[in-house]
Amino acid sequence: MQLSDDIYSVSDLTKEIKLLLEEGFSDLHVHGELSNFKAHVSGHWYFSLKDSGATINCTMWRGINNYVFFTPQDGMKVVITGRITVYPPRGNYQLDVRSMKPAGVGELQAAFEALKEKLLKEGLFDEDKKNPIPQMPSKIGIVTAVDGAAFKDMISVAKRRFPIVEIIIAPSRVQGAGAAESVVAAINSLNEEKDIDVIIVGRGGGSIEDLWCFNEEIVARAIFASRIPVITGIGHEVDFTIADFVSDLRAPTPSAAMELCTPDQREIFGIINDFFYNASENISDLLNAAQVRIKNALGSYGFRMPIDLIRQRSQQIDSSIFKIFQIVDRKILIDNNKIALLSGVIQSHDLQGTLKKGFVLVKQDGHFIKRLKNFDIEKSKTLKFFDGEVELRKN
Repeated sequence: MQLSDDIYSVSDLTKEIKLLLEEGFSDLHVHGELSNFKAHVSGHWYFSLKDSGATINCTMWRGINNYVFFTPQDGMKVVITGRITVYPPRGNYQLDVRSMKPAGVGELQAAFEALKEKLLKEGLFDEDKKNPIPQMPSKIGIVTAVDGAAFKDMISVAKRRFPIVEIIIAPSRVQGAGAAESVVAAINSLNEEKDIDVIIVGRGGGSIEDLWCFNEEIVARAIFASRIPVITGIGHEVDFTIADFVSDLRAPTPSAAMELCTPDQREIFGIINDFFYNASENISDLLNAAQVRIKNALGSYGFRMPIDLIRQRSQQIDSSIFKIFQIVDRKILIDNNKIALLSGVIQSHDLQGTLKKGFVLVKQDGHFIKRLKNFDIEKSKTLKFFDGEVELRKN
C-alpha cells in the first residue's frame, strides 16, 4: 500500500512500474542477437536478446514456439515480436516473445555453414560410412508430403520404369514449424519395417526458408542413423541441404531420386532378349563346328575304306543331331514361356488394367483402403472405377 502521497511500498512501486511498462510496450518488434539460449524440458524457451549496448531477458512459451520453423542458436540475429512483462517477486522485466524469425537469409546461411562444419568434423559426411543403394529394390519407402507434386512425380516415375515395385509412403510435413520433427518421425517409422530396401526423402523446390527443415540437425542425425539406405531428392538441382550431405545418395530432384533407385523395365527386357539371342548364336556356332569336324572325319581315308562302319557312324551322328535340335527347341520353348510369364506378372500390376476387369478401389482420408479393419463406415469414402470416381459423403 502507498504509505503517504510521496512514499511507496516496494510492492506498490513495482505494480505501478508493471502497469506502466506492460501498457506502454504491449506490441514490440525488436532486433538483436540471441544469447544463452536454453530449451527447457517443459518446452519453454529462455534466452537473452542483446546488442552492443544492452541485454534483455526473453521467454517464449511452449505452444507459441512451435511456430518457429528453425532451431535458434546463440549468436544468430533475429527479429522478435512480443511485449514487456514484469515479474514482481524479483522486480525484473523481460520480453514475452510471441514470434521469432531470422533477421535475414544471411543468418540462415550462417547457421547452415556452422552445422555443416560441425557434422563434417563428426564424420557424418564420410563416403566410407554411406550405404550402397540396391539396384533392383522390391520395396521403396517415401518420406514427403502426400499432397505435393513431388510425390505424384515419384509415383509416375516408378510406374513407368519399374511397375512391380511396392511403394510405402510415410507422410510428413516438409515445410514450416514442426516439419523437422515430422521428417524424423517418418524416417524412424520406415526403419521399423523389416523389408524396405531404400528410403527416398524428397520435396519440391522452394526458398531457403521453405527447405529449412532439411537443414536441421535432428533430420541429419536421423538420416545418418537409418539402417536403410537413404536417397535425398530435395528442391531443384541447385539446392543443397544438410540432409543431402548426410544421405547415402543425393539426387537433384525427387523424380531423379526415383530414377536412381529403380531399374528401367525396357533395359531388363533388352538384357533378356540379348541373352537368348547370344545363347542361340553360340549353340549354332557349336553345331556348325561339330558338323565341320564330322565331315572331315567322314572324308578321311580310314572312314572311306570300311563303308559299313561309315554308314553306321553316320546314322549315329544323325540321331545325335536330332536330339540336339530337340534339346534346343525345348530350351527355346521353356525360355519363351518364362518371358510370357514375366510379361504377365508386369501387366498384372497395372492399376488401370485391374480396374478395367471390374474391380473398385475404396479411398478414405486420401488413402486407399487395403484391409477391412482400416475401413470406417462412418466416414466419407471415394469409389474409384476404371472410368471415373464416385464420392459417397456421410450424411
